[in-house]
Amino acid sequence: MPRYKLVNGISIQLTAEEEALRDAEEQAWLNGAFDRAMVDLRQKRNSLLAQTDYLALSDQTMSAEMTTYRQALRDITNGLTTVADVEAVVFPTKPGA
Repeated sequence: MPRYKLVNGISIQLTAEEEALRDAEEQAWLNGAFDRAMVDLRQKRNSLLAQTDYLALSDQTMSAEMTTYRQALRDITNGLTTVADVEAVVFPTKPGA
């Protein structure tokens, strides 16, 4: 299906070169989907870790449950290879501090 662009308010069909360039741009966007999903996942994970960082201070005693929770958060990106893997991630439940 041909694509068009607007030039001075007039719809003009893309040239073969412009079509190829647009196809390459779209493929590059698709190829980066996993990286974007991982960035989002890491941001969420880092936020959850930051919420419990105070428990890791030397004057605090962290429960075994909290230690397990924090380790599960750090390990959450292990083994993910597809966008579907990333989308299927279930974050662990935070134990009581």
